[in-house]
Amino acid sequence: MFPERLRALRKGQKITLAELATALNQQFPVAPEHQNTASQIGNWERGVRTPSYLEVQKLARFFNVTMDYITGLAENSQSDLGRLFISGKELTFNQQLLTGQDRYEIYQLIEGYLHGKEQRHVSHDQDIQLDLGLADRNGEK
Repeated sequence: MFPERLRALRKGQKITLAELATALNQQFPVAPEHQNTASQIGNWERGVRTPSYLEVQKLARFFNVTMDYITGLAENSQSDLGRLFISGKELTFNQQLLTGQDRYEIYQLIEGYLHGKEQRHVSHDQDIQLDLGLADRNGEK
């Protein structure tokens, strides 16, 4: 499960093995003889080698997922956006860094949306699909 998850996470970020190795080495500096390499990560993705606990931890932190998720112990990786927005983690959206003010405003927008959602009463799921353009007027998807 780990090799498939690692490959999916890397390809989802649209980065090469070499780019991932470089990024890991920059984010988690170690002695030159212990730096990550593209071939090492490729071996992990093919299941030829198994990374150490510390390497799995680095990968999980890099991809912002839990170790349980990347190793296949959990089916999905959940993050509470509220906690994420108030955390000290650097956040980006479409590769643009979010400032503290951006984070606050986005948090307020989401909170307002969810509060407003509680006030709305939608009678039928098809109404939502029509509003989103997911179904035509005859109810076909």
